[in-house]
Amino acid sequence: MKIKEMHFSCKPSYKLINKGSKYLDTAELLAIVIGNGVKHQSSLEISHKLLKKYNLNGISQLNFNELRKELDHVKALRILSLIELCKRYNKLISKGYSKEINSPEDIFNIYKYRFVDAKEEHFIVVLLDTKNRIIKDKEISVGTLNACVIHPREVFKEAIKESANSIILVHNHPSGDCSPSDEDLEITEKLKEAGEVLDIKLLDHVIVGKEKFWSWGES
Repeated sequence: MKIKEMHFSCKPSYKLINKGSKYLDTAELLAIVIGNGVKHQSSLEISHKLLKKYNLNGISQLNFNELRKELDHVKALRILSLIELCKRYNKLISKGYSKEINSPEDIFNIYKYRFVDAKEEHFIVVLLDTKNRIIKDKEISVGTLNACVIHPREVFKEAIKESANSIILVHNHPSGDCSPSDEDLEITEKLKEAGEVLDIKLLDHVIVGKEKFWSWGES
């Protein structure tokens, strides 16, 4: 659907202004960066096309000439500038930009800033490729974790869609205590078993506290 055909409350710019950036998916955020569409495609349609073809990690590896095959001059420059800013910001907050996830500490360094002001638990599934690079992440639920809410269908739907090789589960404990609850352990085992059936390995479940983290993979 073209952006101009959407109800005003569903448009990316409206959602960003009135709800905040975390309520936009990756395609919507990318559409805002792209700006105006072209004659037969809206910026949202262009962003969906790019993400489907390359995924977010793939886009970050493209140079100007490669992006120019997909976008006009200005749009390509906008995306390249955004990617470089993201890399520099990540270096600043996590003491080094890493393309691969090699430890639960890598996950902690990436996601601890996302949960700084969170008052509720946020459950996120991180999708990884065969080299343990993040393809994308997806927020599954907000609120106290419940095995009925965190259903394998919702967790693995995106993993299948993005052809992920493996996943890492991440959620926060607003109290700051990262010790796992019985519910946390139950959900982890349930999703581990589902992943084995689907041949999508669950590498870890990282619980993010204020200054520390707990790792199912290292427990």
